[in-house]
Amino acid sequence: MTSPKELYYAKRLEEVAEALRKNHFKAQVVPDAAAARAYVLDEVLPASGAKTVAYGGSMTLVGSGLPQALAETPGIEVLDTLDKTLTPEQTYERRRQALLVDLFLTGSNAVTEDGVLVNLDMIGNRACAIAFGPKHAVVLVGRNKIVPDLTSAISRIKEFAAPANAMRLGKKTPCTATSHCEDCGSPERICNVWTITEKSFPRGRITVILINQDLGL
Repeated sequence: MTSPKELYYAKRLEEVAEALRKNHFKAQVVPDAAAARAYVLDEVLPASGAKTVAYGGSMTLVGSGLPQALAETPGIEVLDTLDKTLTPEQTYERRRQALLVDLFLTGSNAVTEDGVLVNLDMIGNRACAIAFGPKHAVVLVGRNKIVPDLTSAISRIKEFAAPANAMRLGKKTPCTATSHCEDCGSPERICNVWTITEKSFPRGRITVILINQDLGL
């Protein structure tokens, strides 16, 4: 049985999807992470003609099971930037190479109701790949990432997502002690590169999948 919360967000997400389409993104609303995985494998991947795939760091992406599913897909070469066996130097180089794949998958820190993606990165690989490089980009977004406007997006990221992610990653930054952004100068600061993607260019290059679940931070 569909809950009132799911019904509420189904309508709200469709409104955000329409705003994204007006901004030249492809947009699709799905009920859960499993449906997001199926949509990528059954619709996005074949339509893109992609042969090479890479990822940006995203709890939502990992939670969808897509990295494992794509690794098991015949004819797809996966450039695994999430491989924990790599040295920091190897990881950095693989992230550089990931900017030239056919299809890049990641999440977003926030999406505004008027259809704008807002992201904050440590080194910029995820944000940059959304903006330019890979032929196609797919952005998975849980309903908890939807915010009214740009000001709300920046506030959400600085006051919640960034400190929470610093805690998750075990960073030695002031926000992990205070839970507030301190605009620090820490060498382990993860907040260095902002991107605001108002429109997809070329039209349809970026697909945003809106998921009717709370996912990621």
